Amino acid sequence: MSKALVAYFSASGKTAETAKILAEKAGADIFEIKPEVPYTSEDLNWQNKQSRSSIEMSDHSSRPAIAAPAPDLSDYDTIFVGFPVWWYIAPTIINTFLESADFSGKKIVLFATSGGSGFGKAVDNLKNSAPGAVITEGIVNPRGAEFQALANMA
Repeated sequence: MSKALVAYFSASGKTAETAKILAEKAGADIFEIKPEVPYTSEDLNWQNKQSRSSIEMSDHSSRPAIAAPAPDLSDYDTIFVGFPVWWYIAPTIINTFLESADFSGKKIVLFATSGGSGFGKAVDNLKNSAPGAVITEGIVNPRGAEFQALANMA
């Protein structure tokens, strides 16, 4: 039986709620991807081109520091990675997380929360950050039975 990890970044708490439900359904361990410097509401104001999130997302090479690197992945076959969709991709802090450990040979299943968009180019933008891993789209804004369908992707 494979072992799974749910790793997530949550800016507002919505992705955290989703991650906790998924971890329960998948019988997975859980890990929160925390920024070294927490985001404030001003940092997250996507309408302000000078906000921290806007600046990070306009520079795809941006790598916001994380409070802790990925945990030891040796026991995990599947890592669910969750995030809010920002500018049709994963926030660049997800790249930081993926670059903090060796994900080669792992299956990475993405899940996301969004106010209206899908994954966009999230997979393409994350591939170089996890060489040797297989990254697939899971479900955006899973609800009800979709949580079990997502868990079954492990």
